[in-house]
Amino acid sequence: MRLATLAAASLLAATLTTAADAAPQNFPGAPGALTLTGKCAKLVVGKVDATKGCEGELASVTLVNGQVTFIFTSGGKMLGFQGDGTAIKPAANGNARMPLNLVVTGVGQKMTGQVKVAGTCTMGNPYGGKPVAIECSAESKDTAFTGSFRTNGKAPKQK
Repeated sequence: MRLATLAAASLLAATLTTAADAAPQNFPGAPGALTLTGKCAKLVVGKVDATKGCEGELASVTLVNGQVTFIFTSGGKMLGFQGDGTAIKPAANGNARMPLNLVVTGVGQKMTGQVKVAGTCTMGNPYGGKPVAIECSAESKDTAFTGSFRTNGKAPKQK
């Protein structure tokens, strides 16, 4: 599934402006795609718990318009939490919070669906050299979505 995460990030990044060569020290950062390694702690869509097959990589894709998508993968399927990266605000414990407006879905290497949602992603700064959590939760008019990922403390890799 690592290939699926990278393919999804590459697919979404194909429309992006190339990011600077130096890794950004803010997160999610400049337009481009990043991957974080660690452990997926939770991935649930409605009553379906996909945590068991959830991969140990999380993709973060930032578009030139400031939209940010965190992409979880499980069993060949992708679930992306998308929000306005320009509206990120400080949260408790040195974290930041981003409002969400869409959940995007896909299979294999293609993002195929989207659902309007309300929710947030709370994230730590993965450039600090210690493990941080990225936790997203959102609700549409008929479904709840939850994704939680803990990094291994290594800086994201730019793709």
